[in-house]
Amino acid sequence: MKRVVGLWIDHRKAVIVAIVGEGKEIMLTMKSHMEPHVRFAGGSRSKAPHQSLEVTAEDQRDRRFADHLSTYYDEVISHIREAEAILVFGPGEAKGELEKRLKHKGLGKRIAGVQTVDKMTDRQIAAKVRQRFLE
Repeated sequence: MKRVVGLWIDHRKAVIVAIVGEGKEIMLTMKSHMEPHVRFAGGSRSKAPHQSLEVTAEDQRDRRFADHLSTYYDEVISHIREAEAILVFGPGEAKGELEKRLKHKGLGKRIAGVQTVDKMTDRQIAAKVRQRFLE
């Protein structure tokens, strides 16, 4: 049975709309439970070659953020892995990061498109997926 998926994603939430067979629509919302990623501006953290490198609190936060994103993306991929075609869209960096991960997992040929869109309601997301795959 044919299965296509549209996925709106940002770092906090993913809305997956699967269309199965002749148009049966299934929607799943996943939250990443991630706190906002705070980036600090400031001076350089570089050290002279003879000094040891220091792991800062910012480095630890960045590492935790990256690890959390990795787990989140893997969970999202587990729900869309069986799709024949995947449309990825969203407002920020997450869509591109997920695209790279899909390609790394051998699913790159299934990507039907990657688009930048603003915040959308669940109904708008479902309508966009229907428009892309059913019209």
